[in-house]
Amino acid sequence: MVYQPAAGARDLLPLDVAQKRWIEDRLEQVFHRWGYHRIITSTLERMDTLMAGEAIDRKRVIQLQNSEDEELGLRPELTASIARTAVTRMAGVTFPQRLYYNANVFRRTTESRHNRQQEFYQAGVELLGGGGLLGNAEVLLLVADCLQALSISHWHLILGEAGITRSLLSAFPPNLQATVRSAIANLDRIALDSLPLSDELKQRARIMLDLRGNPADVLELVSNLGLDAEQQTAVNDLKSLVELLESKGDLPLILDLSLIQTIDYYTGIVFEVVSDTETQARVLGRGGRYDQLLGLYHPQGENIPGIGFALNIEDLYQILLLNKYLPQATPASNCLVVPETANAYAAAFAYAQKLRDSIELVRVEIDLGERDAEAIREYVRDRQIAQIVWIKADGSPMIESMV
Repeated sequence: MVYQPAAGARDLLPLDVAQKRWIEDRLEQVFHRWGYHRIITSTLERMDTLMAGEAIDRKRVIQLQNSEDEELGLRPELTASIARTAVTRMAGVTFPQRLYYNANVFRRTTESRHNRQQEFYQAGVELLGGGGLLGNAEVLLLVADCLQALSISHWHLILGEAGITRSLLSAFPPNLQATVRSAIANLDRIALDSLPLSDELKQRARIMLDLRGNPADVLELVSNLGLDAEQQTAVNDLKSLVELLESKGDLPLILDLSLIQTIDYYTGIVFEVVSDTETQARVLGRGGRYDQLLGLYHPQGENIPGIGFALNIEDLYQILLLNKYLPQATPASNCLVVPETANAYAAAFAYAQKLRDSIELVRVEIDLGERDAEAIREYVRDRQIAQIVWIKADGSPMIESMV
């Protein structure tokens, strides 16, 4: 019998881990510079937490059950768990709270392809208690800073506004709004044209489908849709955000008011980070504003504004692998300490510990015996270890450089 990981899971070997850590360490440095602190939440959550008020499709959650028949699930994303933690475990803290995470998430795939991946790694942030223009701008500029830290080029930010898109859908008959929403989300012009709508509403749907491209052009198009005062305010706020982002000068921005996320708790801006390499486009991350999510978990139902994003480690890995930025080997040990006789065992461990106690990181291995001197040297050359320290019976060291 051949033992394999569970379907949808995979093992990370030492080089995989080194490359994953390379990405996470650089992102973590950016998060720290922006004043964010790490949070770790439970992998296992109650289903009512994970569903986020039905904003997350139950079918996407890998469900479990405990001995009390309580419905549990593996987190498909981090935002709901962090929202729950913030209002139940962090009561009394001052806002804004800047939080980040490096974690795995689990999603049940609806595709029939064998062994489709169901475990993923993400790094992301949640800015809680920060509403309005400056909060939106901070998170979007933080995304750009993350990609710059990873030396990723050829990407763009696709920016939408869930509140505007949702309010524009209100002009359609209630029984058709979900269908129109789905057609717009999937850019399905044929489905829109086949709906039993008036000519005026069909034209409105076509315009909504094309609300994508240069920000100035999109904002002009949407302003011609007969907006009410509330909608116009939202458009003006979006225009102010675009102007602030464009003042930075190097942010590749596409405005897309047809952008609809699969998670339905977003109330304001939504966005995707997309790479555009010669081979294919990849969604590197997603995020958005959720000003009513924390109120679902708050004991008094108090709404606290929030905005965040998640970057997909696997997709970043694929891009960086092409650019050859990732480590190509695991770090070599600096030294192999070899006790020459049984009487030298204690001295060998003491010498190795002295090296490990250095202020700088020193990787030190102890030879475990059962091989001759030439086999030891062959091992050291194969592992690219810098030196061998032979410990004699009297405890004295003899250093042999292998560089």
